[in-house]
Amino acid sequence: MAAPMFPANAHRHDPYRTFKFQVLIDGKPVAGLRKMGALKKTTEAVEWRTGGDPTHVRKLPGGTKYEPITLEQGLTHDPVFEQWANLVNNIDGDAAMSLVNFRKDIVINVLNLQGTVAISYQIKRAWVSEYQALPEFDAGTTNTVGIQTIKLEHEGWDRDEAVSEPSES
Repeated sequence: MAAPMFPANAHRHDPYRTFKFQVLIDGKPVAGLRKMGALKKTTEAVEWRTGGDPTHVRKLPGGTKYEPITLEQGLTHDPVFEQWANLVNNIDGDAAMSLVNFRKDIVINVLNLQGTVAISYQIKRAWVSEYQALPEFDAGTTNTVGIQTIKLEHEGWDRDEAVSEPSES
């Protein structure tokens, strides 16, 4: 017998869907958020062998790197992407960029179908490395939504273990 996937909701067999999520920046949900890239990390394999065993290569874990996260937001009047991106590239023309606020801890919440937070991750020390203010425009398409994009570099993530499986009705 397989282990239960959802201990608090034994009747549930389906995993969480990917269309129910929210991203919190400065504690507030991002308006019009359409898509988020995956949380992914890679640990480099370091090959090693001893002089007495020249035919056998061993592998050890090396450094870990975290892939950037891309966020896509429908064009709205919410300036959160632009304001954050401007902190990094010194849009105000001062001699130095702001070292105070350009790195942020952000929260990614996976929601169940009832809209309750089921899984939560905190992304550590994220900053905007790429910002697309406007998409390509094409007057020949009427069924396209305008999208803003930011790419976030970060220093890893932690799952919020305080968020437990919510009871579903």
